[in-house]
Amino acid sequence: MKLSVVILARNEKGNIGPAVDQIVARLLAESIDYEILVVDDGSTDGTADEVAARSAGNERVRRVSNAAPHGFGYAVRRGLDHFTGDAVAIMMADGSDSPDDLIRYYEILRDRAECAFGTRFVPGAVVVDYPKVKLVVNRLANTFIRLLFGFQYNDITNAFKAYRRNVIEGCRPFLSPHFNLTVELPLKAIVRGYSYDVLPISWHQRLKGVSALRMKEMGSRYLFIVLYVWLEKMLSRGDYVRPTGERFRPWSATDAS
Repeated sequence: MKLSVVILARNEKGNIGPAVDQIVARLLAESIDYEILVVDDGSTDGTADEVAARSAGNERVRRVSNAAPHGFGYAVRRGLDHFTGDAVAIMMADGSDSPDDLIRYYEILRDRAECAFGTRFVPGAVVVDYPKVKLVVNRLANTFIRLLFGFQYNDITNAFKAYRRNVIEGCRPFLSPHFNLTVELPLKAIVRGYSYDVLPISWHQRLKGVSALRMKEMGSRYLFIVLYVWLEKMLSRGDYVRPTGERFRPWSATDAS
């Protein structure tokens, strides 16, 4: 099973090189077929040069430019339009997501489920230097979503997740242009009936630069997309749920194209 890793980068010169190097090292250590797509969302700081240096020595690392309009959602959607793997993981360029967890995601997609969702807020998870105000907002938002949809998963807003290709195709079209895509993707996957597994993951505060997320700007956008998917669940009468004949099965070598 080939794994594509879509990494979103906007002015991440100080982080993107080490992040790619660590991911490549772990994938090679596990003998996993892979590609890495760094989606450059209009960087002006030399991010492209850092990616080019990795691409020069590894043809499985490539840069995809996201032309204007810029935004997290636009960039993710650009990556999802260009990946070639049988499954795809979405990661951040700042090194906050663990390559070890990426391997565990891969194993879930290969053996147990169509979606791999991590949570930073259960026993066994590791969270280092998460901003306190952001933590409070995060917990309130996730509690609201969990109660609204009636599931137990408690970290829907985390961008770091992985999906088999059929899930991505079954959840189109995507609407979110900004960070609200982090909730649109998993909520659609759950509502439309794709199987998922959850595991505790680790998260570390970035070492360089600042996050592009602006919570004051995102509140209404998150709410819009949450209610949009909730209305699909409540009113669509199952029009978008996966066909009943489709069932998850473990990956095998005969699935490779």
